Amino acid sequence: MQFGDFQTLCSKVPSYTWCNLFYRQVLDHDPALFTGASVNPTSAPVGVNPECGIPKVQTNGSLGNIANIIACVLSVFVVAALIVFTSRRKAAVGRSELRLFFVLYLLTLPFQILTNGSVIQQGSKALVVLTAIHAGLVATLFWTLLANAIVATQIVEDGTLSSLIPFSVISLFFFVATTFISLDVALTFNDTFGPSNPQQSLNSISLFVLTSIWPGVATLIYLGIMLYIVLRVLNEVKPVWYYVISAILFVLSQLDYFLLSEVICRGSSMKVDGSFIATILETAAVVVLYYAWRGITEETAEDWDMDYYPS
Repeated sequence: MQFGDFQTLCSKVPSYTWCNLFYRQVLDHDPALFTGASVNPTSAPVGVNPECGIPKVQTNGSLGNIANIIACVLSVFVVAALIVFTSRRKAAVGRSELRLFFVLYLLTLPFQILTNGSVIQQGSKALVVLTAIHAGLVATLFWTLLANAIVATQIVEDGTLSSLIPFSVISLFFFVATTFISLDVALTFNDTFGPSNPQQSLNSISLFVLTSIWPGVATLIYLGIMLYIVLRVLNEVKPVWYYVISAILFVLSQLDYFLLSEVICRGSSMKVDGSFIATILETAAVVVLYYAWRGITEETAEDWDMDYYPS
């Protein structure tokens, strides 16, 4: 196994979204590699030769990844409420940037339903395009998370063009680059990002970095910057617990997704997997992040400036 290989992830992690891209790649270049449930695209679950996977909806009475679909729908309402609450705090530092982060997270939820809900046929161009857009949104989401930490340092004034223009330009870059790379992995426009060599390795270093390494790195840097601001600049303790709890919830969501999904899938006879728990934990982490931000922006904008730049 080499760096950038998705083979193990696509066989051992049920509903691993980015495997949709490699399913199409294998379908176009070497369909003989498919075994088991992956052989028939009309009923194939998410993954490439998965050891356990939820069959496509209406296959032998399958409801698709129904538990995660419900979790995503409920999360949409929760995050929509956070957007409203954030918008009402007009004097709070970083309001516009945090709202954009919530909007992006909200957008990933319906895409999650479509890309790992086992509702669209594997190998179809529609699923490939939706998965590529989903990947672009995820990579951009974690840039906006990191950008919120940068804004919190007040290197640039929040909510102004000096903040929003670079924020938006870099966001667009992440989205376009990741979406293009994802499409190229699946459809192989050229030999830059695909196909895998050897084919069964399902390898794409660029996609692996943008969808697996980058989110973790961005989260760690964000957490480090925010803890520094809260502890050293604002001399607060209570908000730290919100950031720590949010980080713990996010880590637990990833542990569940990558380590427990297959166990849950087998235990439920391929009815559900761990993705719905991961979605619930991720949404909970986002909610706690809102409370952390609210905890450090209780004062008016003027009070913030006085505290932030002591004489």
